[in-house]
Amino acid sequence: MSDMAVDNTVLSVEKRWARVVPWLGSLRITALYAVVLVSFEVALTQLGSQKRDAVVSQMSTNLHNLSHGHFSTLIGSAFVSDGGDIVAWLPGLVCLLALGELIWRGRGLLIAFAIGHIGATLLVAVWLTFAVLAGWLPISIAHATDVGVSYGAVSVLGALTASIPSRWRTAWIGWWLGTAVTVASSADFTAIGHVLALLLGIGLSYRLRAIVSWTPLHVGLLIGGVTFAYFVVSGPSAMALIGGLTGIVLGLFANREVRSTTVKGRMRLQQPEFLDAPSRA
Repeated sequence: MSDMAVDNTVLSVEKRWARVVPWLGSLRITALYAVVLVSFEVALTQLGSQKRDAVVSQMSTNLHNLSHGHFSTLIGSAFVSDGGDIVAWLPGLVCLLALGELIWRGRGLLIAFAIGHIGATLLVAVWLTFAVLAGWLPISIAHATDVGVSYGAVSVLGALTASIPSRWRTAWIGWWLGTAVTVASSADFTAIGHVLALLLGIGLSYRLRAIVSWTPLHVGLLIGGVTFAYFVVSGPSAMALIGGLTGIVLGLFANREVRSTTVKGRMRLQQPEFLDAPSRA
């Protein structure tokens, strides 16, 4: 290979890295969170099953820990995996968080994740307390394990709503709410937490930055992120798909009705109104 060819190859590589490095630099929060999750998972695996269960129990945001003032679990529980193969679901989570960080920067991502993780956890705790006192649920639910990234991740998903093009936004909301509510109707309190986190994220989305134009990178991250989020929200439920499709139909119908009402209102405003002149005797 000639010296000129080598120089051209080096310049080509340098140009590629010049484009990649700024992009990677804008994903510091996502990268740091992924590293911490993997580090915690490796450390817990080394402890063995019994010690791992003990640590997870201590970090759980269940009623027992919260009622005893262990509010540090509201933060610590976000760094503890609630089971499953982290290698399988971490790439999807990274896609979702990376998309959020590209849109809102690191601070916006932290806000979206924290509101869902902490807000949904506290709302679920209030609901469980009421349900236990009312006798709807057994007192043993106070010691149930409640850790993981799902509440925060679902909130980030909901916070993407304002960035979805307006023509698809009601279908987007209908799909996710239909899926989440269907699962929550026959599942445990975690599914209810997903509904709450989704609603919190949707509400927050209109206070955050929105994408002006979608690039192939954004679309690719969205595909990876929503694939991960769907399995988080739907779980093993076979009815989740039906609930999501029903939500899409309702969302599109609602969008059509709103547009029809808006058009009719504009047409009435454009028509001149003539007042009858008072008759004279």
